[in-house]
Amino acid sequence: MHPDLTERILQHLETVEKVDTLELAAIFGLDHQKVVGALKSIQAHGELVKAEAATHKTLGLTDEGQAVIEHGSHEALVYAAVPAEGIAQAALMASGGPNAKVGFSKAMSQGWILVDKSVNPPLVKRKVDKIVDGVKEQLVRVASGNIQLPAKEVAEYKKRKLLQETTTKSFVLSKGPEFATTLTKLETDLTMDMLTSGLWQQLKFKAYNFDALGAAPTRGHLHPLLKVRTEFRQIFLEMGFSEMPTNNYVESSFWNFDALFQPQQHPARDAHDTFFISQPSTSYKFPQEYLQRVKTVHSKGGYGSLGYGYDWKIEEAQKNLLRTHTTAVSARMLFKLANQEGGFKPAKYFSIDKVFRNETLDATHLAEFHQVEGVIADVGLTLGDLIGTLYEFFRKLGITQLEFKPAYNPYTEPSMEIFCYHPGLGKWIEVGNSGVFRPELLLPMGVPENVNVIAWGLSLERPTMIKYGINNIRDLVGPRVDLKMVEDGPICRLDHA
Repeated sequence: MHPDLTERILQHLETVEKVDTLELAAIFGLDHQKVVGALKSIQAHGELVKAEAATHKTLGLTDEGQAVIEHGSHEALVYAAVPAEGIAQAALMASGGPNAKVGFSKAMSQGWILVDKSVNPPLVKRKVDKIVDGVKEQLVRVASGNIQLPAKEVAEYKKRKLLQETTTKSFVLSKGPEFATTLTKLETDLTMDMLTSGLWQQLKFKAYNFDALGAAPTRGHLHPLLKVRTEFRQIFLEMGFSEMPTNNYVESSFWNFDALFQPQQHPARDAHDTFFISQPSTSYKFPQEYLQRVKTVHSKGGYGSLGYGYDWKIEEAQKNLLRTHTTAVSARMLFKLANQEGGFKPAKYFSIDKVFRNETLDATHLAEFHQVEGVIADVGLTLGDLIGTLYEFFRKLGITQLEFKPAYNPYTEPSMEIFCYHPGLGKWIEVGNSGVFRPELLLPMGVPENVNVIAWGLSLERPTMIKYGINNIRDLVGPRVDLKMVEDGPICRLDHA
């Protein structure tokens, strides 16, 4: 806006009774919206001017109307395409362009052409020697502003999409009761000095805009993983599960591997797959009787199992590591459940927390990620109970199409990989793993023989990526994360069934 545009408007209004803001825009050579903006500034200073809304309707040429001015009307073009000897109608329509049908109809109604049916095929011939293209002439005068067309013709040309009506809103200005040619600065703050001196009575204050939005306070934002985690947690709680404590990222190999009947020579226990801790490198506090039973079932077997038949070493079990799965937490909870006062009681546990693997980083793998795990311990549980529970759990996630594939896990038998159909990708994708805990895992803990434990686990990152449309996991977690994505990310709402 021109720095003194408000005063220029006031000074011009001093010399006239009324003036339209469209006229002012033409006088000042400015865009109309700039003049309206200056008017708003004047109105904020009080009743200096009166402004009455006005509406102006003007006719303007469409692109098709502009083409008529340049080349002629559709009917004139059709007339010009008819040679003296005549032309077949099909040929005329083919050569007349996209508006030939309209042009033919209008030329016939004007009496410019006729169809001679005395010959076969019939020919279109000129009926008059010359024509006056009145449509073109009228549009030329409309474009120059030299004619006011009758309403009937305006309606006709609008119907033919040669003219379009434009509505412009403006304001008619006149002097107000507080009219002045200069603006006084409006005060925005009422100070103590103004009150004590009485100066406030002589000053003008800017009106409060109660519709203005306040400045958004600085605040934190939940990461998409936390939003999805909240939804998963709510589903577990709805199903009657209790949350396991998962605040120990550092775990001993005993609880992470040995207690889960995973042999000490298993590839997962290699440094290429697991992060081992150098300080402190070992743990020493274990339930000794339980440790001996674990050692025996590994090396010699027991509880109906032949074991693995190797020389089990306490040194391997003592090694500290970053836990590779939250099933290590499940093992601790099951041991505690089996040895609690009053004997065994059925339980349902869940956990959602970080685990660590020595993975090669790529678009779908990180060295640390979240595992979602559910565990149920009760008398007489079967594979059917596991499948039924999985259907109910995933139904609450909005997933109803499931398939199960036999798999191998050292600590579950039978074991199943879980697949769901993804409508967006149009294919089946793996979403988790599951199984029934082996007797070699449960019985050394002291779990009663008639008690079975079913469990399943899935990642938190994959459903989050699907939910938020993220293709690369490094855009979800790590230094490449766009903080604006975290700030603007919507609240997660899974499609609960």
